[in-house]
Amino acid sequence: MELWLTNGTLLAATIEEENAFVFGRMSGVTRYLYENLPTYDIAGYVVFVLVFLLSALVYKLGFAKQLRLGQNMIIYSFLFVGCIILTFLALFLPMVEGLLVAALILIVYKMRLKREKNEQAA
Repeated sequence: MELWLTNGTLLAATIEEENAFVFGRMSGVTRYLYENLPTYDIAGYVVFVLVFLLSALVYKLGFAKQLRLGQNMIIYSFLFVGCIILTFLALFLPMVEGLLVAALILIVYKMRLKREKNEQAA
């Protein structure tokens, strides 16, 4: 597929060049998923699920308080809707990688906090 400008210059020679350009600008995990999963639709859903699960984990580890079931359902439903927007950002920004780093930092923090509480109790 060739696209020409009005002055006769070639805009984009092939779809492969366009794909290479787009894949070159994608973040690492997203590019890996889009290149290795069978279809782009499946890759998009996998990116969304990753963003949602990692966002829920970061919320749970860093910000969640003990709430009733109805309140938790409302919070997670808004988190679900917000992750739709984050999924679009995850295509070209390292959202999945950032959420992984945040989750790892919060896991280390919670482990140290638990260890300090056990030491003070003993």
